Amino acid sequence: MQLGRDFLRALNQLTRERNLSNELIASSLEAALMSAYKKYQGGNQDVEVRVDFENDRISVCELRTVVKNVESKDTEITPADAKKLGFKASVGSVIRIEKNPEEFGRIAAQTARQVIIQRLKDGERQVIYEEFSGKIGEMITGIVFKSENDQILIRLNERTEAILPREERISGEKYSPGDRMKFFVLDVRQTTRGPRIVVSRTHPGLLRKLLELEVPEIADGIIEIKNIVREGGARAKAAMVTLDSNVDPVGSCVGSSGARIKAISRELAGEKVDVIIWNSDPLVYIRNSLSPAKIAKVEPVLDQERAVQVYVYPDQLSLAIGKAGQNVRLAARLTGWKIDINAMEVDRMPTLSDIFHDLAEIGIGGKS
Repeated sequence: MQLGRDFLRALNQLTRERNLSNELIASSLEAALMSAYKKYQGGNQDVEVRVDFENDRISVCELRTVVKNVESKDTEITPADAKKLGFKASVGSVIRIEKNPEEFGRIAAQTARQVIIQRLKDGERQVIYEEFSGKIGEMITGIVFKSENDQILIRLNERTEAILPREERISGEKYSPGDRMKFFVLDVRQTTRGPRIVVSRTHPGLLRKLLELEVPEIADGIIEIKNIVREGGARAKAAMVTLDSNVDPVGSCVGSSGARIKAISRELAGEKVDVIIWNSDPLVYIRNSLSPAKIAKVEPVLDQERAVQVYVYPDQLSLAIGKAGQNVRLAARLTGWKIDINAMEVDRMPTLSDIFHDLAEIGIGGKS
């Protein structure tokens, strides 16, 4: 059977629009015609369908095994009947009897259409799955377009949507249709309804990717990110180490007049990002992690594993703890140590009143 030009044009259009290969289109069509033919004939025929795009031709053949005595009229044929059809075939051989797909009728055509559509959907879903399963752990740009069942739907491209669950949203951030944002690809799973892509706005990986994007020294490997912790939209801490002593990791990340870190903060709904210098000495690392507070002393707790007592002067206490304990909580998560903050008494010069009080206590200068 010769393929019509309109039919070829439709198939080629499907190939382009859905980013599918000719091989997939051909296999879908072959499966459709095979199913349609069997339904049309109402038997258990052994059918072979071949689609030849180069020669614009489809062939549909019934395969029959040549036998002396026919037990299955759908799959077997006698030598005499094979001869009537123009075949010179001996017992045991297989002949191919070509059929004309145009004779299938309306029911067969509908069946073929349904199978083609389903196979194309399956193929498109597989293409999407393969494309995005390789992007797990990457940053991607999407557009908010719908709120559905307590989930925000994000359009990644013309035919692909992702889900932004409630627990992956920045608290207080608005997601209005048409908003363009950056997301972290958290998970991609194949389901009966197609790939389920889950994205996040709160994952530490999103901040990592934004730092790599904004700070060339990180992308070039001069500065290494050791760890990141976040409370999405509120505050984050990123521990850095430089592999070049001439490069300041904090200055590089902050940028001129704070341009780099401000750009990252804007993308994360105003999230404040503390850049911390990592140190192999845990006590120094803990001291750094409590930035911007100034720490007076850090002492390990000898009878506890990975626990420290941190001492700060009274004017630094609230800064070290942070609003609702946020600063010390993030520092503990960043370092992996339990941190207990304590106020330290300020040393001061003795006053005249103190001197007279001390003299009186030891009996000097008192009344006789």
